[in-house]
Amino acid sequence: MDECERSADGEIDSIDYGVGLTVGHSGSGTSAAGISPASVLRATAYPLLLLAVVLVGASALVLRWDPAIVSPLFLVGTLTYLAILEQLIPYDRTWHPGKDEWRWYGVYFLLTMAGSALAQLLVTAAVGWISAEERSHHLWAEIPGALLAGSLVSYLVHRLGHTSAILWRLHGVHHVPQKVNVASNGVNHVLDIVLAQSLVQLTLALAGFSRSAVLVTGLFVVAQGYFVHANIDVRIGRFNHLLASPEQHRLHHSTDLSEAGHYGSDLSCWDHLFGSFTWRPGREPAAVGLHDPASFPATGEILAGLLHPWRRRPKPGP
Repeated sequence: MDECERSADGEIDSIDYGVGLTVGHSGSGTSAAGISPASVLRATAYPLLLLAVVLVGASALVLRWDPAIVSPLFLVGTLTYLAILEQLIPYDRTWHPGKDEWRWYGVYFLLTMAGSALAQLLVTAAVGWISAEERSHHLWAEIPGALLAGSLVSYLVHRLGHTSAILWRLHGVHHVPQKVNVASNGVNHVLDIVLAQSLVQLTLALAGFSRSAVLVTGLFVVAQGYFVHANIDVRIGRFNHLLASPEQHRLHHSTDLSEAGHYGSDLSCWDHLFGSFTWRPGREPAAVGLHDPASFPATGEILAGLLHPWRRRPKPGP
């Protein structure tokens, strides 16, 4: 791929938070004194996002903000931030959505939000919102526990979505786009969202995590979910072994199934534990999308995509 499509300023800069700042990896000769604004932005984009999670989460707890207001506003802020970054430091300029794609992605985004709301309703109706109002354990011990529990369930459901023929007919809708960007993260079958989020929320509710812990964990998961899909040239180096990143998730969307692991969109520990971690420095997919594009309706065929799980499979040949 032409390097000019990979960077906002015509350079491919490598940011490795694990070993320090490396600028001008492509051999452009940029010195420390001549660091470009784009290079600085690549280095600070992800830390700023994580800082926003901490600040918003802490403020919500201290000031007792209503989660029903905090979560949607944080989602809008995250989308806006990452959408701006996609224009300033794009990984691949050809992955920017076209006019038609924006319309399709918008409809799918509304369906995804509806699926999330339905999942919450189902969990509430099944067990009630049984998370404790007041935490019984120290909050900073609860938050890692809630994150690990929710992340594990999300990982398992996601992996089943790829390995189960039935669940793949739902989850495969998400892999139809041949681009990976913030907007395409909303391309999902509504039942796929209902299933995944219901199981995660049910696990957290039954485990008895407090609402405060669930709120803070939810902010991080939202930020991560959209960050890993962002069409931005940000590299986190050795932290890839701890946290999911766009570098990993582009491989997850690869048409080469041998490298399409990385089922975790927040933590990397489960991919390591279950052998689905395939990232290495500099590894990039040749193409993203479905291995067999003809197996699903196109993204613009929204109704056909929603009805796809019930479409009769063609009979195998002789």
